[in-house]
Amino acid sequence: MLCIGEALIDMVPRDLFGRTAFLPLAGGAVFNTAIAARRLGADVAFCCGLSTDMFGEQLAQALLRDGVDISPCPRSDRPTTLAFVSLTDGQARYSFFDENTAARMIQPTDLPDIGSDIGAVFLGGISLVSEPCATTIETFATRAAEAGRLMMLDPNIRPGFIRDETAYRARLDRLMRKAHVVKLSAEDMVWLLGPVTPAEGAAALHALGPRVVLVTEGAEGGSAHLAGGVTKVLPPEVTVADTVGAGDTFNAGFLASLADAGLLSPEGIAALTAATVAQHLEQAVYASCLSVTRIGANPPSREEMSIFRRGLARPA
Repeated sequence: MLCIGEALIDMVPRDLFGRTAFLPLAGGAVFNTAIAARRLGADVAFCCGLSTDMFGEQLAQALLRDGVDISPCPRSDRPTTLAFVSLTDGQARYSFFDENTAARMIQPTDLPDIGSDIGAVFLGGISLVSEPCATTIETFATRAAEAGRLMMLDPNIRPGFIRDETAYRARLDRLMRKAHVVKLSAEDMVWLLGPVTPAEGAAALHALGPRVVLVTEGAEGGSAHLAGGVTKVLPPEVTVADTVGAGDTFNAGFLASLADAGLLSPEGIAALTAATVAQHLEQAVYASCLSVTRIGANPPSREEMSIFRRGLARPA
């Protein structure tokens, strides 16, 4: 599986002697998904422009520590994207500093070939907003679709980052027509489609082509919508530290579960039903739940998920 999209540094607020300081943590929606999927046992490669500056090295080393293949990443001396985080009641909001960065300036000539080792592609995040990276990633998506690869899209919409809404909406429309799986948060769906229910929104997206539409609803868990029905999984009760990276871990949980079942292909997605998708959705919801018990984007490992599940299975 190849994850293509942004890697950046989350500048996370911390109290230091009564004043706010910022701790630089490796992050980015697609970066987080790549690491989370690898920790859950999937074979993962990552593609993003990575800087050779100190933050770019921090990102590269974080990927390598978890066994993510970074050979598809072009390196440059451009700066690393920074995202300053503010937390309100555990919910994260972001201010991005992205001009002329290594991630943003990736070009089509930097893209890897789509060989037999790339069976599935995950894409999304803020890299679908700014040029030239947005066009570069769409170019890769088109090549992957033509090569018959499974594609999952999570736009992870950040309205404050969008400068040309018309172009962005048109790009999402084109990508959703290529994707087999689309994941949206409830907030993403309202921004994209207006005041609709998850079922109404999923029906509208199915008309574009995706086989599976995943919707996350925070404390209400997540749902998987297929043309033949809907499956919902409620989260177990946990103590929330913050929600940074929760949606990314959800994506990874779903993809890693499909990989475990040998279904990480267009044919595998086509075979899913409202009943059989439940185990993959549950893995996504539970992985996300475990991630929010920790500060920052720190997804669980395969072993930690097993321990977590065993704990849930014990009698009260």
